[in-house]
Amino acid sequence: MDLRSPDWTLWHSFVAVADHGSLSAAARAIGQSQPTLGRHIRMLEEHLGLTLFRRVPRGLEPSEAAVPLLDAAREMAETAARLTRIAEGRQETLRGTVRITASRVVSHYMLPPILAALRRAEPEIQLELVPSDTTENLLFHEADIALRMFRPEQLDIIARHVADLPIGLYAARSYLDLNGRPQTVDELMRHAFVGYDRDERILRLMRAMGYPVTRDFFALRCDDQTAHWELVRAGCGISGAQCQIGDADPLLERIMPDLDLPSLPLWLAAPQALRSNPRIRRVWDFLASELSRAASA
Repeated sequence: MDLRSPDWTLWHSFVAVADHGSLSAAARAIGQSQPTLGRHIRMLEEHLGLTLFRRVPRGLEPSEAAVPLLDAAREMAETAARLTRIAEGRQETLRGTVRITASRVVSHYMLPPILAALRRAEPEIQLELVPSDTTENLLFHEADIALRMFRPEQLDIIARHVADLPIGLYAARSYLDLNGRPQTVDELMRHAFVGYDRDERILRLMRAMGYPVTRDFFALRCDDQTAHWELVRAGCGISGAQCQIGDADPLLERIMPDLDLPSLPLWLAAPQALRSNPRIRRVWDFLASELSRAASA
């Protein structure tokens, strides 16, 4: 096996495929094409004289020969990413691109007017929005700024709590006209609910509130958050939503507004090295101000 270093991009592709479990998922995560990643893996295998992945029902998993290489390759990736971030953090101009990632619901229903205002205020800053319900890796330049519903704990990442988003229960007026408007918890629990499929967040929340429901409690299930919301708007049943979004929708009606539901914390996160970049700092401060204002409106 020849371990003299091949092109770093081959190792970067190797780590991406190992972490994401398939060529297609890795390609989406790092902005490469699937054929390019496949070619990188073949080149690295030829260089090392090893088979690095084996096919499994869900995609690809590292071979026994590849596993010992992964930790060292990840360390190389983190070092390279940190060097890039430090260099980018020393840039002194506002001109350029900032890449933002947020959940699909936040990206669709909260960020568009805020980003429009930001574009008017800073026309030299180009923006890239990545709607995603997965956790993007900020250190590997998958995004410059992330909006999270939890406090990030990753090393070299700074975070700022910008808002607590009130949550309410909503249903389409058409659904309530047909099925009635619940006034008590007992009545509420006899209605149809729209839930998640494999995602267990709603189940855990309801159980924590004292309602030991199972997956079968939800008559309709969908993990895609924007599709989930459209199902509620179409009259499929009741679901929880951010009050800022639900109250603004003329098709919907809030149910039992006095019901005590936990709010969603909203955090901004960015690599420590980029906080000194004027362009990143400007977008960070603008998002923090506007999201805080929107949540309290």
